[in-house]
Amino acid sequence: MKGGDNMIELSGINHQFKIGTRGKERTIPVLHDIDLKVKKGEIIAIVGRSGSGKSTLLNLMSGYIRPSSGEITVQGQAVTKLDEGQWADFRLANYGFIFQSFQLIPSMTAYQNVELPLVLKGVSDADRKKRVSELMNNLGLAEYASHYPGELSGGQQQRVSVARSLILNPPIVLADEPSGSLDSENEKALLMMIQQLNHELGITFVIITHDEQVASIAHRTIRLQDGRIVKSESGRDSDEV
Repeated sequence: MKGGDNMIELSGINHQFKIGTRGKERTIPVLHDIDLKVKKGEIIAIVGRSGSGKSTLLNLMSGYIRPSSGEITVQGQAVTKLDEGQWADFRLANYGFIFQSFQLIPSMTAYQNVELPLVLKGVSDADRKKRVSELMNNLGLAEYASHYPGELSGGQQQRVSVARSLILNPPIVLADEPSGSLDSENEKALLMMIQQLNHELGITFVIITHDEQVASIAHRTIRLQDGRIVKSESGRDSDEV
């Protein structure tokens, strides 16, 4: 594991959802007193049963929802009070995302899906072509550049998703059940890729998973139960935080 600075810090995080109609609302507590520090260059696995709060925690880290209370700091910047526009810019500059369902746009080719974050950032045509071609070649995707998602296998789609998450060179990648739609062979290939990217580029990964095989590559495993951290386990070469 590289580095020792905290990339993500959550302090005193509590979160509640409100359900029902106005006047008849009920408050559903989801997360309780979450304190968590993710170091630069760590792979963190967050595990727990369905309903334990894993996905809510990831959505808080990425700014898609706001905590009911507590503070979140990412790369030294307090992000809890950013507005939607500021969060959108911050996500584009700091995060890559890998999803279970790939989230590729079916009407766009593999190349265009990988290119999309560069388009959104206003990168020039020439620079986009160079960066996308180089990355897809490095990830073994060059031959699939003109293919649409529906023409690709699950493993190939996930590799395109990974390429898209990396195209802006993010320091942090958030992955939500990244191997959930893959068979065992493609899962193994994905996990090897994550380890390689972490080792060679120092990318920090936060992975939501229920799969112990996925958690086994992490430097640290955080176990959630009923919205609380109940255990933090050191993995393959991590220091306890």
